Amino acid sequence: MSEVPQVAQDRWVALVAQIEEARRAYYEDDRPMIDDLEYDKLFNELIALETDFPILQTQDSPTLAVGGVVGEMFAPVEHLQRMYSLDNVFDDDELNAWFARTEKSLGQVPSLLCELKIDGLAIDAVYEQGKLKSVATRGDGRVGEDVTYNAAFIASIPKTLQASLGVKVPELIEVRGEVFFTNASFDQLNLEQSQQGLSLFANPRNAAAGSLRQRIDKREQDLADAQKDAVSDRQQLRVLKLQADLDRSVRRLQQLQLTVHGIGAVSGLEIERQSQAYEVLKSLGLPTSEHFKVHKDAQGARGFIEYYGEHRHDVAHEIDGIVIKVDDIEKQLELGETSRAPRWAIAYKYPPEVVRTRLLDIQVNVGRTGRVTPFAVMEPVKVAGSTVAMATLHNGFEVERKGVLIGDMVFLRKAGDVIPEVLGPVIELRTGDERAFVMPTHCPDCGTELKPETQGDKDLRCPNARSCPGQLMERLANIGSRKALDIEGLGEKSAIAILESGLVQDEGDLFNLTEADFRSSEYFTKDADRKLNESAKAILEQLQVAKSQPLWRVLVALSIRHVGPPTAQAITKVFTSMQALQRATTEELAQVEGIGLITAEAISEWFSEDWRLEVINKWRDAGVRMADEVAEVGPQPLAGLVLVITGSLDGFTRDGAQEAASALGAKVTGSVSKKTQLLVAGLNAGSKLEKAESLGIPVIGLEGFKVLLTEGFEAALNKIEQ
Repeated sequence: MSEVPQVAQDRWVALVAQIEEARRAYYEDDRPMIDDLEYDKLFNELIALETDFPILQTQDSPTLAVGGVVGEMFAPVEHLQRMYSLDNVFDDDELNAWFARTEKSLGQVPSLLCELKIDGLAIDAVYEQGKLKSVATRGDGRVGEDVTYNAAFIASIPKTLQASLGVKVPELIEVRGEVFFTNASFDQLNLEQSQQGLSLFANPRNAAAGSLRQRIDKREQDLADAQKDAVSDRQQLRVLKLQADLDRSVRRLQQLQLTVHGIGAVSGLEIERQSQAYEVLKSLGLPTSEHFKVHKDAQGARGFIEYYGEHRHDVAHEIDGIVIKVDDIEKQLELGETSRAPRWAIAYKYPPEVVRTRLLDIQVNVGRTGRVTPFAVMEPVKVAGSTVAMATLHNGFEVERKGVLIGDMVFLRKAGDVIPEVLGPVIELRTGDERAFVMPTHCPDCGTELKPETQGDKDLRCPNARSCPGQLMERLANIGSRKALDIEGLGEKSAIAILESGLVQDEGDLFNLTEADFRSSEYFTKDADRKLNESAKAILEQLQVAKSQPLWRVLVALSIRHVGPPTAQAITKVFTSMQALQRATTEELAQVEGIGLITAEAISEWFSEDWRLEVINKWRDAGVRMADEVAEVGPQPLAGLVLVITGSLDGFTRDGAQEAASALGAKVTGSVSKKTQLLVAGLNAGSKLEKAESLGIPVIGLEGFKVLLTEGFEAALNKIEQ
């Protein structure tokens, strides 16, 4: 990259790191850390940088990604047609530019369908012969997570489509929609969470994502297993708790609603307009929105935006904008898509609602990777449907830029109607008693001098990773989280109690805790006899279970920067033991699909610390599994072959076909590229078949696939020639 200035290279690295961290928080953790406007500023800056210096754009660049992730908690499902994200605009100038660009491309003013942008979770549902076959999350746009089992609890997702006058049930139809909570259901959900002493959901979107992505089947199995063995009082209490947890999870699913807003693959149905599609979907028994309208020009669309800008809180659910689509399907096809979004649609995001409240204090929090973040403590105030009392201020530079003083009356909004954000002070209301916030120079938890990780970095970090109690508490809580080792009872409060009681020096001691250790702590006992309370019993029991968790969960539990569940899963598919991972070079790690240089460097840096290796050794000695079981490898006649499987193959499930090819050594990928050597195309193959043919890639069908598995690649190619 010698032709790219170093300052541009450094900025690209920083932007990718910020965007990936924000994506992980939004899609993996269902906890957004920045608002849409801030994210789009970063994203657009990255696009501009890659436009000026195309060599910077790698295959894993965020500018080529659609949106979500596909974890290992659910089986992967390949969408019949790709699901795209939407590009966003935030003001009239950006919206007018889209109108002008669209009209210029089409050579005319198109009719525009306007609808509400529901703040929920995008899903894809496939019906064959009118019967529901699968429901999946959007995932990365090509492959989503199979949530069919959970979807069965959602009443608004019909199991069977109905024919009506003039509309026959199609042979196959793939519908897209949004799963969400109504405002009333969301308020009730958070009330129940509060009554149970559980964390509240930040917003309806997070609640919907978290509810749909529960492993209900696993919880049912855990309950059934516990019921078989329930003899003692303790075991029977565990059954009652598991039953209560399952009931609560099912209730959450039952309160979800679906609204469909699009069609993917379809057979046996002709659609000419987007608005016609909604009429057809409604006739088939699928829930559509009542809040849409077709306008003949941009002026009508602006009126729709203005109306709902004034009446957004009159709708039964949260909205975060208006979606505008070209109504004519042929014109949609003419406009096409970019690598991540359709050109024929745009999302207009409303400016967030702004209120005023008193800034009582500015405190700082130390995260599990050492980042020190100031946050505002305010008089509670209701904004965009929920009560807010705290908001992040990101870093000391941001506090200074906003110009806020402790004691100020401040403007507050929910950025994107999701994340509380302090905008600035109401200067005319100052009394002179306000005082400035001073960013600490030393860690508030351990006293270590704070430093930026790299020169020019605005974030300060505590470098005392091993001994800082604030970081250690956060790491212990992370170990217990559902995305890591899923240890019931090990949350923030119990992590604090473990540290304050001196039960561990660091996380390496966690798996050596005994009943005697917990009895020495008042927090974990319930009477003068020092009997263990339920929290201690749960932690001890779950620590034993956690020892058998797969390697990727162990990796997430280690709190390595940038390593969340999808990243850990990708890594452990290549490096199947902790020993292999420790030996891996930065270059080898960066070669793993989906892992960039930034993450690879963070992993290498983590393993370079001796004390961190001690943690691994302590866990290993305590019985924590440090390697995944690898099936015995048989003959590999298809080793080195890169292929893609698309469409339906009679006699094979999608997973079964992939596993059959992989077992013989083939590398099965999710998208067609120049590296693809063979496409296996079943019924309803869709766009992948078109792309393969345009690239001159050999294509085989069901019979050719059977030959491939039994006779090899050359025989399958001969099948094409015959």
